[in-house]
Amino acid sequence: MREAEITRQTRETDIRLKLCLDGGGKTTIGTGVGFFDHMLDAFSRFALVDLTLSCQGDLQVDAHHTVEDCGICLGRAIREALGDRAGIRRVGSCWLPMDEALAFAAIDISGRPYLAFEAEFASPMVGTMDTQLTEEFFRAVVMNAGLTCHLRVAAGRNDHHKLEALFKAFGMALRDAAAIDPRVQGVLSTKGSLD
Repeated sequence: MREAEITRQTRETDIRLKLCLDGGGKTTIGTGVGFFDHMLDAFSRFALVDLTLSCQGDLQVDAHHTVEDCGICLGRAIREALGDRAGIRRVGSCWLPMDEALAFAAIDISGRPYLAFEAEFASPMVGTMDTQLTEEFFRAVVMNAGLTCHLRVAAGRNDHHKLEALFKAFGMALRDAAAIDPRVQGVLSTKGSLD
């Protein structure tokens, strides 16, 4: 089983995270930001990863540190759980519709972190989560996991639908990219390395 446990404590957040890449989408999530918990659950279920996450953050300020620091920890867990990356498919992508919304995610587990993010939201908040924090979360995940990632909301009117489609698409793309393919010998790279 490809698993990782991450703990991170700062003056702003105290996070405990456990991830299993070869899970079934089981989650126990508590960050104090209800909509963010919902998005992490959606990601996990579509990625088929098991995720246990608890975060005590400085929500009296706002949700920024909580959301970003959870992204840092999730990215570190993905990197650790992938190990030497031998045998993985490496690349995955997904177009995901949710009612009127349509989101796209493409991931390369390249070791070269890069995020291209294209999404606009009509509302500043969904629940108690600032919609601007979506990009901050994904940037933190990508930079700490070593992913090249393109995310785009191509259509939609309802911000809840757009965000949920984006998190689910990211989960599906990661599921495909992290999948083991028995035909891949070593790492799938013309360089022979994914560092």
